[in-house]
Amino acid sequence: MTAKILNGERIARNIRKEVKQKLEQRRHRGLRMPSLSVVLVGEDAASALYVRLKQRDCEEVGIDCHVYHLPASALEIEVCELVKRINADPLVDGILVQLPLPAHLNDFNVIGEIDPRKDIDGVSPHNMGLLTLRHPAHRSCTPKGVMTLLQHTGAKLLGTHSVVVGASNHVGRPMGLELLLVGSTVTTAHKFTQNTQELVREADILVSATGHAGLIKGDWVKPGAIVVDVGIEKQSDGSLLGDVDFETVSKVASWITPVPGGVGPMTRVSLLQNLLDSVNRAPT
Repeated sequence: MTAKILNGERIARNIRKEVKQKLEQRRHRGLRMPSLSVVLVGEDAASALYVRLKQRDCEEVGIDCHVYHLPASALEIEVCELVKRINADPLVDGILVQLPLPAHLNDFNVIGEIDPRKDIDGVSPHNMGLLTLRHPAHRSCTPKGVMTLLQHTGAKLLGTHSVVVGASNHVGRPMGLELLLVGSTVTTAHKFTQNTQELVREADILVSATGHAGLIKGDWVKPGAIVVDVGIEKQSDGSLLGDVDFETVSKVASWITPVPGGVGPMTRVSLLQNLLDSVNRAPT
């Protein structure tokens, strides 16, 4: 068996076109175009790159994007006050705090200041809580992107067994909830799980999000499973590898995402979808 490739770049490109068309329709009706504010703290190179990519995506579809770049020495109260000021701006439809923050800043406190209606990354405590009740203002972007990828396989998720490897607040946990809410039985494996390989072997749907390159081997995977690789790790030569050993797993799985070009583009386009939803809900 050779797995089919879930091409996130291609799927995201098509979704961006749809978002752009809907925004052009808003413009033709004389409606306000959406605006995104990004808070970037410090000089982390990867974070700066992600922000530039988001700016490029916004520019491509006609969304205004403003970046507030604070020094790494910024105090937590300064970052929180900035978020509050952006919250109060009626012309801002989305707020994104780029993670990770410098070590002296508390992610929970900063993210918690975002107005849930403007939390287009879907990571605020309020939206995470509402996800458990099926009614978040915005869904967390990476899990949302993964669910879109799964839809493109045409596979029926109801009644499947899904295994999520990784239990982070912003990916692993909401990913498990997303799968649970479509009727899949979900098992989460984390760093304290003793039998991860055995659990993975039982998965119809496998989502790995640990950031440990090559963790998932071909002999771990159930034949015919759908494998989504969220993890990414930069190597010493600058190359990027995912959690999944693509060469061996692609010979066993029915569908597999590449790294790069799989989940990453879907995360970014989910942000655009959430921003479009936000401006559509805003008072005209």
